[in-house]
Amino acid sequence: MSGQSRILLVPDGLDGERVDAAAARMLGLSRSRVAELAGEGQVSLDGTPVGKSDRVRSGAMLEVLLPEVTSGVPVTPEVVEGVRIVHDDRDIVVVDKPVGVAAHPSLGWDGPSVTEHLAGAGFRISTSGAPERQGVVQRLDVGTSGLMVLAKSEQAYTVLKQAFRDRTVDKTYHAVVQGHPDPFDGTIEAPIGRHPGADWKMAITATGRHSVTHYETLEAMVAATLLEIHLETGRTHQIRVHMAAIKHPCVGDPTYGGDPKLAARLGLERQWLHAVRLGFIHPGTGEYVSFESDYPDDLSHALEQLRAS
Repeated sequence: MSGQSRILLVPDGLDGERVDAAAARMLGLSRSRVAELAGEGQVSLDGTPVGKSDRVRSGAMLEVLLPEVTSGVPVTPEVVEGVRIVHDDRDIVVVDKPVGVAAHPSLGWDGPSVTEHLAGAGFRISTSGAPERQGVVQRLDVGTSGLMVLAKSEQAYTVLKQAFRDRTVDKTYHAVVQGHPDPFDGTIEAPIGRHPGADWKMAITATGRHSVTHYETLEAMVAATLLEIHLETGRTHQIRVHMAAIKHPCVGDPTYGGDPKLAARLGLERQWLHAVRLGFIHPGTGEYVSFESDYPDDLSHALEQLRAS
């Protein structure tokens, strides 16, 4: 295998850690990716190939051979059913993303994506960013529907990325959570990082990134509450993690504590979470623009059932 070799000195703080855990922390990869590389003989400790469950030693030289293409997977043009274009101009395109569609291709995901749809539909997207996520300035989970904006010009990409960093973009979500939050309106401020026991999950961790979620109650039902949520930060799975942290997980979200029996009764196969509004200063005109999205059918149906129960 050809590629780039990364050689790192194992720090004292990682002495005795598994190879996959230590290399993941040192290189910013997932543990599963390191495990794959170890299985291919591409991970060595002091020149000797090691397996994913071997232990590292403080002061040892850990070497990982990364493939030449590590930024992701190629974008294959494909028109995806259900992706709706909300707005399109020379600088930006705003899409209403359906559930089951990723923002962009990634390792481990073989389903459709927004960037592949835009390529298949003939949209010209900014070339800024990694190859598989060019033009992407924000992301939504595969299981979350709603609005997201992509940059078409290089200037728009730069301006929008900075706007998201500066937290000047208005991101509004609606979520149905189990039970009734107390207080009905509030702010959750807790750091979010990778779950220590599962790479595919996030969790409240002392070493996580600063994360702030504001919520207010729109409607209280017998078994659940419809919330409007404003994100001050934009961490992976932020709403789902924060709502689970206050013991009110999103309905239909078993990953973070949602009751699968309730989801089954509602016919809901994903978390009840939708990006309903998106507002920002247009990178080309300098004017404030705002876009809205209606609930998709599965969320509307589940909400009506909750109201009737």
